[in-house]
This record gives sequence, structure tokens and C-alpha cells, in this order.
Amino acid sequence: MSILRSYIDKNNTILSNSYVNTGRNPIIELNYGDSDTLVPNFGYTRYIFNIDLSLLIENIQTGVISTGCTSAMTHTLKMVNTSTFDKELLNTYMSNERLRATSFDLILFRIPKTSGDTGDPQSWDEGVGYDYNDFNLTKNSARGGMSPMTVVDFRSFSERPSNWYQTSTITNWSEPGMYNNRNLGSVNFSGLTIIGRQHFEFGNENIDLDMTDEINGILNGTLTGVTGWGLAYLPQIENIAGLTASYSVAFFSRHTNTFYQPYLLTTYDDYIKDDRNQFLKNQENKLYLYVYQNGDLVNLDSNPYVRVDDRNGTVVSGMSSLNTCLRTKGVYEVTIPNGFSGSPTPCEYFDTWSGLTINGQSIPDVTNQFTLQNYNAGISIGSVSKDPQIYGFDFYGILQNEKILASDIRKVGVTIKKAYTGQQILLNVSAFYRVYVREGNTEVQVQDWTPINRTPNEYYFIFDMRDKIPNEYYVDIQVNTSGEKDTYKKQLTFQIVNVK
Repeated sequence: MSILRSYIDKNNTILSNSYVNTGRNPIIELNYGDSDTLVPNFGYTRYIFNIDLSLLIENIQTGVISTGCTSAMTHTLKMVNTSTFDKELLNTYMSNERLRATSFDLILFRIPKTSGDTGDPQSWDEGVGYDYNDFNLTKNSARGGMSPMTVVDFRSFSERPSNWYQTSTITNWSEPGMYNNRNLGSVNFSGLTIIGRQHFEFGNENIDLDMTDEINGILNGTLTGVTGWGLAYLPQIENIAGLTASYSVAFFSRHTNTFYQPYLLTTYDDYIKDDRNQFLKNQENKLYLYVYQNGDLVNLDSNPYVRVDDRNGTVVSGMSSLNTCLRTKGVYEVTIPNGFSGSPTPCEYFDTWSGLTINGQSIPDVTNQFTLQNYNAGISIGSVSKDPQIYGFDFYGILQNEKILASDIRKVGVTIKKAYTGQQILLNVSAFYRVYVREGNTEVQVQDWTPINRTPNEYYFIFDMRDKIPNEYYVDIQVNTSGEKDTYKKQLTFQIVNVK
């Protein structure tokens, strides 16, 4: 499984019954409870955001992300809690005098149209505000109601939209705050489209909310007019009366100066495990066709079909016209069924790919060869256990400690060798890679363990810099052998730098 990150392109935390805008604040504070003794004087808050899906859409349109061979594409909202790193912060006060909230639920909802599910989409602006309070005024003062304090930088405070009441300078939310949490307004909580709900037992958990159906609906065109989403406490929490304390949970916003920007994580299956070099009898096998034009992978106009012949040119029963699918850009997959039960081994066969066209131009059929091997070719049985092996790795496509532009896409080849044996390259190994960055002594995972693609001539993976935050990245390699999972740390290190 590969991943793609889609980042939030605008966000804002709106304060109940307030014109304050906090769109540029690096922290998202979701509050509820008493507010009479706090600065500023406000009650509960809600967070709104939009996701830039342009790179995701581009990769789908070009076939880099393909659902031709599988429908297993998922989308998950990821947001990092500011107190997730230190358990000592549990049951303490935040710097704004609020207790850290525990035992609550947050909902993820679609920003409603002007009449809820109907009406016009409600577009909104992020705004230029930062602070939740105008520190040029004294505590609990109304706007201009008391003498100003020492003047501070006024640019950090703004009451320009968006906010609780307004979407832009000349338009308002059809219902203040987007919806009424007591179901007494023109747009009510009961009419919201709830995408997900997450329980927070301790209050330091990160947000991990499934948006698969929602995002897939946008991608396939069945869902239109979406202007973003929101996070809020359940109405039962927002409406709690009689509290003598205020409670808050905080997450990093898109304006954080850390690595912890919120994002949508898309996972998709583009794994290639080509069986051409180890085509075993009595099982299904997969073969692939790699289509290049001027050195670049390109898609055919339509999926080809495959015929399998024996060495005498006779079509194998049931394999005269096998369907194929697009696994990823320029790579087509065919599943060869278990249809060689009566065949001797080893024995040569030929797979012919037909119906090949690019930009309307026909291309001659392509015939490749594979050797049917006995099923026990990959089995080792004996009276003693097999010793685990130690491996070494060489990489090409990225140099060690290379500085790479954030606009690059790299194919990273991995040569897997038996350690201490010179250049003895191994062809059939179960290998995985993992990518992460470091924040102090903490490893922050970017991509979990992912199988390394296996073709007849190489192992490789694709690393797309365009959805990665500039930082120093590390690659670990894991090899499974003899019942062990051996991890080789920091086998490759590189830096992603901004494009100037």
C-alpha cells in the first residue's frame, strides 16, 4: 500500500457569539464550559477547514493511483494533539487557564448548505486573525468599552470574516455558527451530515477519522458543492450548563511551524509482485506489462488482453483472452489462473499482450516468456532449522544525504545482497520499507511498513516529494526470513528542500 497526503488549504476556529477570527493561529482550541473568568470571554468553539485535493485528483487522472485492480482506496483525517507527547500534561491547566478536556466526543461534519442539505453551498474565507483576544483592551471589556492597555501589534487580532456570523465581508452563515445545537434554528444539528465521530478518553489522543466515503464521493462526482468540513463537540457537551470551569483540547493547525500539519491520508494499493521469475504450478500467478514512451511510463488507451500459449503455440485452456487491469501508471497486471495441473515442469510458456494502442496509434502485440516451475521450488524441508540471513543494501535513484527538491518524484531502486558475500544479489526476498523523520529523539512516521515492488529485474519503490513537508527523512528496510523480521535502521537518508 502506498500513501498520499493532502493538506488543509484553509482553516479557522470560530468562537460562539463572537466576530473574532483566528484563521492564522497555529493552534486549534476546541473549548466548552464556563468562560466568565477567562480572557477572552467566550463559550464553545468550532473548527472549520477545507482540504486541497488537487494532487490526489491529478494522480487519479494520470493513473498513478488506480482502482482498476482494486477498490481499496481509503482516506483518513489526521490531526496531532498538542499534548500527545507528554502524559504529564494530563489533568492540568493550559496556558489560557482552561483545564485539559477528557472523556468527550468530537464530531466531523460537512459544512451545510444554506438550507442544510439543500440550497447554495456556503463558501467562506480563512481570515487574517491570530489571537483570540484583543490585548489592546483590558480584561472582560467590550470593544472600546474601557481604556486601552499598552498597545501591542494590532495585526494579530481581527474581527474580519470568517467568524461565527460571517462567511465573508458581504455574506453571513445562514445560521450563526453554521448550525443550531438545540435544533431551534434554520439549519440544525439534526440535519447535519455527520462524517464521523471519535471518543477521547484521556484528551491527548490524535484525531483519526475515516473520510473514505465522503472523499470518494467527491472524486467520482456523486457529491458536489462541498465547501469544507467542521469539528465540534457533541451538542450535549456544548450545552452543558452550570460548569464552573472551562475545558479545552488543542490540535496543530495548518499554520504550525512544526512537522505536525493536519492532513488527509490516502492509502491505495499499487503493489507490484511480478511472478515472471518464479512462476509456480498449482497456484495463481501475476504477470505485468510495463509501458514506456520516451523513457516515461504511459497509459494505454484501454486495457489490453492476454493470451497464454505453450511452446508449441497452442493456447492453454481458458487462457485465450485474459482480462487485465491498470495497477499504476503504465503498469498493467494480469492474473494467470491455476490451469497448468497436467503440465510437466520446468516448461516454457508465452504470454502475448494484444489490443495495445497509445493516443489512437496501434502497437504490435508484445510476447513475453515465463517458465512454469514446480510448486515446491520455493520450499525447503530438512532435518535442521535454517539460519537467519543478514542482508546489505544498495540504493539508486536517491543518493545518500542528497538534497531533493519538493517537486521531485523519485524511483528508488533497492539492490538486496547477502551480507559479507561481495555482490551476491538475491532475487526472491520479502522486503519492506518505512519512511520517517525525527523530532528530537522521537521518530515521526511518514509511511508505515510497505512492501517493496518486485519486478523481473529489480526491487524498487516510488517516493513522491510533492506531498511531503521539507525535512530530513530516513528509510528503514525490513526483511522477513526464517520466521524473523530483521529491521535495518537508517539505510537511506535524504533531505527534502523547498522549491525556490
